[in-house]
Amino acid sequence: MKLHITMSILLLAALSIFLPARQGYAQQEFKLKAGASGKICLSCHDGLQEKMKKAFVHSPLADGDCIGCHNPHTSSFDKLMSASTDDICYTCHDSVIPENARSVHKVVADGACTSCHDPHAADNEANLLKKGSELCYECHQTLAAKIQENKYGHPPVRKNCVGCHDAHGSEKNVSLLNDGSPALCLKCHATDKSTFKKLHRNYPVQKADCTSCHDPHGSNTAAMLYDNVHEPVAKRNCERCHVAASSSKPFSLKASGNETCLACHYEMMTGVLNKTHIHWPVVDKKGCMNCHTPHASAEKKLMKEPMITVCGSCHADTVARQERATTKHPPVAEGECSQCHSPHSSNNQFIMKKDSLIETCAECHEWQTHTTHPIGEEYVDPRNKNITVQCASCHRTHGTEHKHFIYYATTNELCVQCHVRFRR
Repeated sequence: MKLHITMSILLLAALSIFLPARQGYAQQEFKLKAGASGKICLSCHDGLQEKMKKAFVHSPLADGDCIGCHNPHTSSFDKLMSASTDDICYTCHDSVIPENARSVHKVVADGACTSCHDPHAADNEANLLKKGSELCYECHQTLAAKIQENKYGHPPVRKNCVGCHDAHGSEKNVSLLNDGSPALCLKCHATDKSTFKKLHRNYPVQKADCTSCHDPHGSNTAAMLYDNVHEPVAKRNCERCHVAASSSKPFSLKASGNETCLACHYEMMTGVLNKTHIHWPVVDKKGCMNCHTPHASAEKKLMKEPMITVCGSCHADTVARQERATTKHPPVAEGECSQCHSPHSSNNQFIMKKDSLIETCAECHEWQTHTTHPIGEEYVDPRNKNITVQCASCHRTHGTEHKHFIYYATTNELCVQCHVRFRR
């Protein structure tokens, strides 16, 4: 035991001697003249002298430490950088992303620090290229347009996105939020006022997710409700679906699954359940809420998210195939799954809206005018006597890695699958 302790002490002593020497070597790695690590650089790069007059100067530049980021001789990286941008930045800023962060800003994950920061100097704090939300809008243009056009705006959003979001990464929250809902909302909104309680029918919404009804970025609907509002919510008739606000579990539904929806949507639900092929999300324990939000939504028909996202949450393989497809099939690429499929139920295989695939394709494609290939019930597929020649005999509707979403790289390879006598 004593020998082990003695060896440890000797090792630490050796390191204490070696490390300072090693650090000193690193400083003199290029054997530069006095001032050559920064001051001499400015004698050629005089544009930086003007830049250093800005309000915020990056510490290495202010300290005359150009070689902290650049190699003075040669480099495999642009602008004679000593390493990749993200590696260099993380040398000093190694804590910008929380450990095991739940969400990370894409530009940070990509190491594109200079997309937001000027590496030398800027007029804005933290060397940001632009102020506040203006910088965020450079990338988030669709959201920016919506925020600017909203009839009912959210003041913190228009002022600065970082009031609610972490610019680099969030340790515990999705979407880079610096706190979850409702905790984030309660920092500004008082819930103990009688007006607030009355508007929310005395339900303890201060314990709920505010974003289930309200669009945090603003909307064109009063009270910043999402632009598509469920009728009971619009009429503040929470009791139609939920038990009384005074109950021990006020957010509980009066019935489970789609039984709650049946109370109002009886005819539609009856029609859905009477079909031979039912989409399974309709009839599981969550029912309609697998795809729809019960309060309000930015999407039509109260969809939880855009259709391609909702469908893709289960049919990820289909979405991925379309992304790999050489030729994009517009209904799939545009996320309009319901153009061909019934989202609830159907009497047809794959819950197709029409009983004939040819009829479905003919909605968009006038196949009679661009092909003379025989298709239909009277033409048996020579590869399988149990099926007939359909559009899908040659084309995969959700796309392939080949042009026109055919199954093979060339038309010849496709045709000889049936016309075997022409194989070479």
